[in-house]
Amino acid sequence: MEDEVDRLVAAWRRERPDLDVEPLEVLSRVSRLARHLDRARRLAFAEHQLEPWEFDVLTALRRAGTPYQLSPGQLLTQTLVTSGTMTNRIDRLAKKGLVERLPDPSDRRGVLVRLTDEGRDRADQALAGLLDQERAILGELSRAQRGELAGLLRQLTAPFDNVPG
Repeated sequence: MEDEVDRLVAAWRRERPDLDVEPLEVLSRVSRLARHLDRARRLAFAEHQLEPWEFDVLTALRRAGTPYQLSPGQLLTQTLVTSGTMTNRIDRLAKKGLVERLPDPSDRRGVLVRLTDEGRDRADQALAGLLDQERAILGELSRAQRGELAGLLRQLTAPFDNVPG
């Protein structure tokens, strides 16, 4: 079965036989798959009236376990945004009733962000929808193939995820 990347690679091999275009065979597919996944994520989240960034913050809190709260700094680390962006996001989620700010008992000047019941329900429902979308994307692969692919992708992403600072 041929895909768009096969056609792209063939064209580059014809036009630039002096270049080794083999990386395109993998990374162009990863890039195209990422775009399809982004569409699937947006669809799954829209069904629960969430934006992707809202899902990211809510699920970071949900994964924290009971009482589903983190400091803004912990949320920054998990969502990879600036402190100004995170403050804005927390404000918007609080306005929607999905999170609440509480004083941090271990730091008089600090706050904790806690998931409300509504926020937890929305995160749980959106996650279930996302997993349905992702299962469909992976539907052509066997369980063994999915495991092999996960391992190979881990080899590629781990160096980026484990860079100090």
